[in-house]
Amino acid sequence: MLHNKFWQGFFALAPIFFFVFLFMGYFFFIFSMISDVQAIEANDGIVGPETVFGNLIWFFGLIFLAIFVYLGSLIFYIVHAVQNPNLKENNLLIVWILLFVFVSGIGQLIYWIVEIISKRKALTP
Repeated sequence: MLHNKFWQGFFALAPIFFFVFLFMGYFFFIFSMISDVQAIEANDGIVGPETVFGNLIWFFGLIFLAIFVYLGSLIFYIVHAVQNPNLKENNLLIVWILLFVFVSGIGQLIYWIVEIISKRKALTP
């Protein structure tokens, strides 16, 4: 699974896509709250819990899914970096792991481009 091109690309790009989806979900939640203003005004300003929490479950579900994908990506690329023999000879292993932890999804994308795609193209004639 570590050397599968699909999973390498998925775990490199998924955290960034979920970051974008979270912003879209946030704006959808805010837009749904704004669109419910007429219903709130029709009830003399009394806000029911279904008005506030109606679309919030989708937003929190997207947040939890993004957390699981981010953690999966982090674990996948830490294991990949530990098993990469090119990093052990240059002592870059610690640098990449710190980059994964502190720069979040961008670190995995940079590792995928620099250490996987560029090395793959260099090995193929």
